[in-house]
Amino acid sequence: MPHSTARLASILMVAARHAGPALTATGGPDPFGVDEAVADPASGSPERLATDLEGLGATFVKLGQLMSTRYDLLPAPYTEALQRLQDGVEPFAIEDVHATIEADLGARTRDLYSEFDEVPLASASIGQVHRAVTRSGRDVVVKVQRPGVREQVRADMEALDQVAKLVDGTRASRRVGTQAMLAHFRRTLADELDYRKEAANLELFGRLAAREPLIVVPKPYRDFSSSRVLTMDRISGKKVTDVGPLGLMDIDGPALADALFGFMLRTMLDEGLLHADPHPGNLLVTDDGKIGLIDLGMVTTVPKRLQSRLIKLLLAVSEADGESVAATLAGLGHPLEDYDAASFRDEVSHLVSGTLSLGADLQAGTILVELVRLSGDHGLRPPAEMSLVGKTLMNLDQSAQHLDPGFVPAAAIADHLPRALAASAKPSLATVAVGALESKEFAENLPRRANQIVSALADGELEVRVRAIDEDRVMRDAHRMVNRLTIGIVLAAITIAAALMTRSGSGGPLFLGYPVLAVVFFLLAAIGGLALVVSIVLSDRRSAKLARLSQQRRDSAVHT
Repeated sequence: MPHSTARLASILMVAARHAGPALTATGGPDPFGVDEAVADPASGSPERLATDLEGLGATFVKLGQLMSTRYDLLPAPYTEALQRLQDGVEPFAIEDVHATIEADLGARTRDLYSEFDEVPLASASIGQVHRAVTRSGRDVVVKVQRPGVREQVRADMEALDQVAKLVDGTRASRRVGTQAMLAHFRRTLADELDYRKEAANLELFGRLAAREPLIVVPKPYRDFSSSRVLTMDRISGKKVTDVGPLGLMDIDGPALADALFGFMLRTMLDEGLLHADPHPGNLLVTDDGKIGLIDLGMVTTVPKRLQSRLIKLLLAVSEADGESVAATLAGLGHPLEDYDAASFRDEVSHLVSGTLSLGADLQAGTILVELVRLSGDHGLRPPAEMSLVGKTLMNLDQSAQHLDPGFVPAAAIADHLPRALAASAKPSLATVAVGALESKEFAENLPRRANQIVSALADGELEVRVRAIDEDRVMRDAHRMVNRLTIGIVLAAITIAAALMTRSGSGGPLFLGYPVLAVVFFLLAAIGGLALVVSIVLSDRRSAKLARLSQQRRDSAVHT
């Protein structure tokens, strides 16, 4: 418990240091009420936030990386600082590596691999990677999870839940969507801690890349993998951004840039799969001149409703149709209480119309990020996938333009979108089957339901229910309010009567120098007042909880 309390105190200290400056930078109120005149400007800086999160460990590095995509909540200096977060740490002992492998795979490391480098290729806060060779001669890498990281993440999530409860119900919490964001973060982190999920992602992307001659995805080996150990093919090559001008002369840069951009766009818009972390460190130029995709621990599903809207959005951006862009974003997002539709439409139109002047410099990722930021500024909360799509396209723009300085993202989108549009318009067998079943059910039930409506109309029994104000609830609340007021008046009268009896000096028994009857009246008033206060507090908390649950259900209905 002391460790948990100290951990919670450290988290709250970081939150108090940075939450105020981050929110006031967006024009919102400082929830901690820090006086700007006495606050240390460096204490709440974006760079200090990144450093503090790194100091808190793996959970908070991942939280910072997630927050770096919330362009609708944080100003640009914060998202840029958080995007530079690195979770590289000192490697853990080789004895722990062998212990994890042997415990999960049921055999000694030397029996599974003919070679196993004890010096890791890379070490992060969740796991580290070692080069190895299987007994069959396969050159592989083995990712091994850090001992105790799951227990640390579980404790940190409990602490974050406590912090969320402290701010739950505040205006800042409603704007951020604390509960929804924390639930999304918990799911993402749970997937990243289960290496079986990453193995499944590698297999899925490998099947999709089989049709792409210039794209390579490492193959996982299930017999040598578990939830804490992942063995996969080793792809040797250089990071995309590490390939210099001389190296670019030895490869077909334009072809690689087009293949990479097209593959990621099609997997996102056709298959609904998003490699959520395609930064240059996860993209390799292989020795034989191909693009290797690695580190597929973070793969997000893009819902069907969002796929078609994204295609429409990208088309509208390419045509500088601000009205369509604003309407599409409004349909995707969740309006908050301060949402200003007219102002949002004007700002979006101005931003999109300015893209025409960019010409070849138009970058879809940058435009999407700015649109997400505008949404947050005007009280419209976009879906979380929208920010990830913008970040993914920004990373792809950077990598593709390094491979091919003449690469034009807008032209690439125009080339590949028709294929994505055709694929999205093509119904799948499952979609056709579901539609046929729904049509069959509708045709079967239509005559009976129509007959019921006509019969009810003929008999004068047709009722139309309109859900408006709940009159019964209004009357109950008014009745409760009047009761509270009446009880308060009675208690006040008893208190006044007791005070008058005390001053009247009337005869009768005394208690501590005061008439006993007056003391009794005072006690009754105090007990009644305390009971009334407790009743009001409990009732208001229950009403607030019910209101939050109702709001969460409405939010879920909007997003589904």
